[in-house]
Amino acid sequence: MSKHLKPRPFLKWAGGKTQLVKQLLLRTPPQFNNYFEPFVGGGALFFALFREGKIKKAHLADLNSELIDTYRTIRDDVEALIGRLSEYKHDKEVFYEVRALDPNEMALVERAARMIYLNKTCYNGLYRVNLKGKFNVPFGSYKSPKICDTENLRAVSQALSNVEIECTPFEHSLNKAKKGDFVYFDPPYEPISKTSNFTSYQPGGFDKQGQHQLQQICHRLTKQNTWFMLSNSSAKLIHELYDDESFVPHPVKAKRAINSNAKKRGKLTELIVTNYETGLVEA
Repeated sequence: MSKHLKPRPFLKWAGGKTQLVKQLLLRTPPQFNNYFEPFVGGGALFFALFREGKIKKAHLADLNSELIDTYRTIRDDVEALIGRLSEYKHDKEVFYEVRALDPNEMALVERAARMIYLNKTCYNGLYRVNLKGKFNVPFGSYKSPKICDTENLRAVSQALSNVEIECTPFEHSLNKAKKGDFVYFDPPYEPISKTSNFTSYQPGGFDKQGQHQLQQICHRLTKQNTWFMLSNSSAKLIHELYDDESFVPHPVKAKRAINSNAKKRGKLTELIVTNYETGLVEA
């Protein structure tokens, strides 16, 4: 993979790690073989590691089929996607017409273009679906959003050129992970309060059973000498799950804006967990 490219996340993603990526980079293993990210979302850490020339072979996965189709389209047919995106207009009426379309009835390029267009023009760049799996975020108040970032899309396409991209549950995405590989988990966060609950990336969300299952996978990876790093909230459940000699907790401050209670937005303590020592002295 070329090291001069500087790809960045092509979507704004709820819970995305762009503003926390420096903290994550400080805590990644200095060297590793294959990279796995089972909840890829916006892919901020993947792109940051790529920019630093640390990605050899990567496996990206997510349960959100629209998201995965968009990643695959950028990888496999970026010029057609750019062509379609450049036709979109920033207009409220157009936005609701596009939002009303059924992505399951669209060709891959059209489906990917729709997702990027809605993400760039909807309120707060928030991806959210209702119980029927339909995108339901209203029109945003941007003056002139950059709907088609041609340069970045091409850089992302090249960064993804040798990457395996799967739409699969996280527990099925790590079958190839071995000793010396590195896994980064960024699951939907365990809510620290009722007003901070946001797990609507796909119908059904992510519940406590999912958090327990993820912890068991972290134990399995540790036993087979696969490195992992996990991000989550500082909720009581997460502290309890990872209060184990196999794991190393790293509390960090992160700015979060997705909370229905405006007074609870701002810098919050989050937890990064690894199964290796990073050499950092944590506050």
